[in-house]
Amino acid sequence: MDTSKYLVKKEEQVKLENYSTTEKDRTYNNAAINEKMAERIERLKELHTKLLAEEEKGIVVVLQAMDAAGKDEAITYLFSNLTAQGLKTTSFKKPSEAELKMDYLRRFQKGLPERGQIGIFNRSYYEEVIAPRVHDLLKETPLPDELIDEQIWDVRYRQITEFERYLTENGFPVVKFYFNVSKDEQKNRLLKRMKDPEKNWEFSFNDVKERQHWDGYQEIFEDLITKTSTEFAPWYILPADNEEFSRYIITEVMIELLEEIDPQFPEISGEEKEELEKAVEMLENESY
Repeated sequence: MDTSKYLVKKEEQVKLENYSTTEKDRTYNNAAINEKMAERIERLKELHTKLLAEEEKGIVVVLQAMDAAGKDEAITYLFSNLTAQGLKTTSFKKPSEAELKMDYLRRFQKGLPERGQIGIFNRSYYEEVIAPRVHDLLKETPLPDELIDEQIWDVRYRQITEFERYLTENGFPVVKFYFNVSKDEQKNRLLKRMKDPEKNWEFSFNDVKERQHWDGYQEIFEDLITKTSTEFAPWYILPADNEEFSRYIITEVMIELLEEIDPQFPEISGEEKEELEKAVEMLENESY
C-alpha cells in the first residue's frame, strides 16, 4: 500500500474536500482488506513486542475527528490486538477547573507513553485550538487578556509543533490521524446510535449540537492540519466513511514507523548469560 497518498506534506494547503471520504480503488474492498489485515496485524504485533522489549523509544499516536468518525472503533480493533502492557490509551474531554489554572499543554502530559509503549491520544492537545475557537471560549478561561488576540491560534500551532519536535528528539516520534468522515455518513451513524437501543449509550445530545457547527469545524481542521503537519510529526487524512479501510491505513502507517525505528530484542551476554544458563540448569534438574 502507498500510504503517502494520505500523508499531508509539510506546508501543503489542506482542503478536506480534496481528500475523499471513501476509497475509490475497488481492489480495496472489505473482503480484500480483511484478508490482508490478519497478516498485517501479526506484523504490527511482532514489531510492537520488540518495541516493548527494547524500551528505547515510545510512540505518540494522535487521533482527531468529528463525532462518530470511527476513532473508538479503530482503537478497539487495532490496538486491542497488541500487548496491553505496551499500550497507553487516554481520552481527553473538557478541562476541569483545576486544569484551566494550568498552561494548556500540561494536562495532556499524563497521556504520554513510557519508552517501549505506544501512547494513544483519543482527542488531544489539538482540542485547545478547536473547540475554544468554534465556540469562542477563550474569554471564559483565566488567560491574561494580553494573550488573547487574533494571533493566539498561530502561537498555539507553533507551541504544539515545538512540543512535538521535543518529543521526537527525545525518542518519542509522533504520528497523527484525522478521520475524514462525510456529513451524510456522520448523520447515518448518529441516527443508528439514536434508533438502536443497544447503541443508545454511545449517543450524546451534544453530538447533534456540535453538528450544527460542521462548516466551522471543517475550516479549523484544514487550518490546523496545514500548519502542524511536519516531517517529524505528520498528519494522515483517512477516508473515514470506510471504517475497515481507515483501520488498514493506520496499521500500515504504524508498521512503516516501527520498521523505521527497527526495535530489536535485547541480547543477553557476559555475566547475565552465565546466570541465565545456571538458572536453566537449576530448573531442568529440579525434582519434586
